[in-house]
Amino acid sequence: MSSFRDLRIVDNFYQTSAFFPMPTVLIGTLTEDGKTSLGPYSLVQPYYVAGKDYYAMLLCARNNSNTAQHLLARGKCSINFITDEKKMVQRSRQVILARRYTRRKKMKNCQFTLEDGLMAEAHPEQVFPKVVTQSFQVFECTWMSDLENAFEDKPGQLDGYPPPYRNFNGITSQFGAHFILRVDKILMKEKQYQGIVNGVKAKDFPRVPVDYGYRDSKTLVYKISRPIPRNIAYAQRYASISALCRRPHRPGYRF
Repeated sequence: MSSFRDLRIVDNFYQTSAFFPMPTVLIGTLTEDGKTSLGPYSLVQPYYVAGKDYYAMLLCARNNSNTAQHLLARGKCSINFITDEKKMVQRSRQVILARRYTRRKKMKNCQFTLEDGLMAEAHPEQVFPKVVTQSFQVFECTWMSDLENAFEDKPGQLDGYPPPYRNFNGITSQFGAHFILRVDKILMKEKQYQGIVNGVKAKDFPRVPVDYGYRDSKTLVYKISRPIPRNIAYAQRYASISALCRRPHRPGYRF
């Protein structure tokens, strides 16, 4: 007999029917007047990692969100990775709670600092979303709207999009959208930059929040973890999940 129970799979299964660890990022996009709007996201991951002429991330979003509508209209974004400092997590939560508002009202009380990224420096004739100064790394990205002819999907339908839908890029369901985002620049703070260039040590790893999503539709759960590097030879000699995954952690933040 199996030691597991069969759990019913329902909508938003990754947070309602599972414990699925996710990153916490702030997506910066451009409004009609060229201002930067921030939206917190966790459904973002690497997509094209090798074998292509570019690298890409995949973002899943509600198609009526400010982020999705801005990407459909202007196709540029910044993916800002924040640390697990409690004030950072609390600030991202404030953005979550304000996402129902217009950009002007939402950003009025935003406690994150914005600055120009490297794309603005390289292409001064164009407008790009700003990046979050408090981030330890930022991906500056362009939506690859030519894939699946997704450029045919237009912004403006906030009550849901009718079919037909795309398979993997653009409007993919009545209320859903997926965006394949080409990584144009990776911006890294000095400490993490030196760690990658000179060989990563434990002290170079940023502490990051792990998002487990909403629980019971009312509680947003974060877990704070510290990565512990293992020597490859050690890992091969002591190849056990308990040895490789054991790490100290602080209790998760609950809001």
